[in-house]
Amino acid sequence: MTTPLLQLKGVNKSFGPIDVLHDISIEVKAGEVLCLLGDNGAGKSTLIRLLSGVHKPTSGEMLMNGKPVLFDNPRDASDHGIATVHQFGGTFPLMSIGRSFFVGAEPTKRWGPFEVFDRKKANEIAVREMRQLGITRIDDGNRLVGGLSGGERQALAIARAVHFGASVLILDEPTAALGVKEAAHVLRIVLQARKKGIAVIFITHQVMHALTVGDHFAVLIRGAKAADFRKGEKTREEITDLMAGGEAMAGLEAEIESHLH
Repeated sequence: MTTPLLQLKGVNKSFGPIDVLHDISIEVKAGEVLCLLGDNGAGKSTLIRLLSGVHKPTSGEMLMNGKPVLFDNPRDASDHGIATVHQFGGTFPLMSIGRSFFVGAEPTKRWGPFEVFDRKKANEIAVREMRQLGITRIDDGNRLVGGLSGGERQALAIARAVHFGASVLILDEPTAALGVKEAAHVLRIVLQARKKGIAVIFITHQVMHALTVGDHFAVLIRGAKAADFRKGEKTREEITDLMAGGEAMAGLEAEIESHLH
């Protein structure tokens, strides 16, 4: 049995008297895509913040490679190899691609007595890493990030995480604001990351996108895990019903039907 790269065991999170997450147990292995599904308000955002070091669990355990961990802040999570890419890539529109790729970790070169930003090196690496993920349209690292499409920004953020050695990649609704073609490109990049042996946690409410890339699925409803299954164990319709609250939704549909006739 391979040890999961990242694992939550019986994790709860409360803010004062309000319980937001209840008894969450999930795991993801290297080279695997775990899809976390749930509608708005299901607890996905709080779970991302726990995994990425913004919040600490109220109770329960988080493990990496089988060893308990507790992150003090996002930098701590990042130092453990966890990279989180938010919906719009977390990039800087007025920065060049090369500068944005290396923000906070800029390569430098000597210029007389000074260390200066090595723009040429940064641009070459950023373009190369994006092209490796299939973004072949980008050939100039001096281009502004603001000129990139939504999918290209996602690719830039994912390429950056891979380059800096992320072993767990958390993608927060990466296809939510994208058209069909752009979304397909991001899904291909997710599969590339998996091929590199990275553990990917893909958060989405779009069932078709999850089914395209996922190996393992967990459905959250009102802060609790409602289902946990592997690829091929449930149909698209079953998953959609689960996310909508299953039987309650079927009852509502029947009621609407009866009013229509």
